[in-house]
Amino acid sequence: MKVVNDLLGYKDMKIVQDTEMFSFSLDSVLLPHFVTINKNIDKILDIGCGNAPIPLIMSTRTNKKIVGVEIQKEVYNMALESVKINNLDKQIEIINADINEYYKKLESDSFDVITCNPPFFKYLETSNINKNDYKTIARHEVKLNLNNLFSIARKLLKNNGVIAIVHRPDRLIDIILEMKKNNIEPKKIRFVYPKMGSEANILLIEGSKNGKSGMKILPPLYIHLDNGEYTSEVLKYFE
Repeated sequence: MKVVNDLLGYKDMKIVQDTEMFSFSLDSVLLPHFVTINKNIDKILDIGCGNAPIPLIMSTRTNKKIVGVEIQKEVYNMALESVKINNLDKQIEIINADINEYYKKLESDSFDVITCNPPFFKYLETSNINKNDYKTIARHEVKLNLNNLFSIARKLLKNNGVIAIVHRPDRLIDIILEMKKNNIEPKKIRFVYPKMGSEANILLIEGSKNGKSGMKILPPLYIHLDNGEYTSEVLKYFE
């Protein structure tokens, strides 16, 4: 069932969701706050934008052009609605396409920033999944894997442009190897923990095309206090 909700923590911003599909998660709030967005950028691309939480949140940090690409028609339609009800049609453009094909039509070196909340799980031929199922496409590397993602970024990013993704810590080595293979230098990493004393369950990482070597490990981000409430840093993201 389709519903219109407040975008998490943004009282003046709405998002269209379908209760039978994935709702956007905390990952989609953390990434647009983590990525480097400065006054010199002109154009941002969000790959696999879903119902557009990341473009919507990034629009609170910059007034520059944001393009979101979403492969699934029903989700694309929700993204369009989400952009429209927030009156952001002039800033955010949503495209219904498979990024693996669509990027070939785009000019090289045309984006300053790319963001992506990609599928987390490797797809194996033995995996017992429905390749066309929304949740499968969102979770498993059926339509987009790390190699594809970073080779697309290598073509589309300007020199020293950045790509930032949110992923799982157990894929860190894979991510760095694929970045390096595609001339993207890892520049900053942040591990996210459910609470102090627990293992990290989210990884935020940003790389720069043809960037100089040298990577920062940022301080850990804790989501919850021991009493289950959000930490003060996470609450800031919701203001």
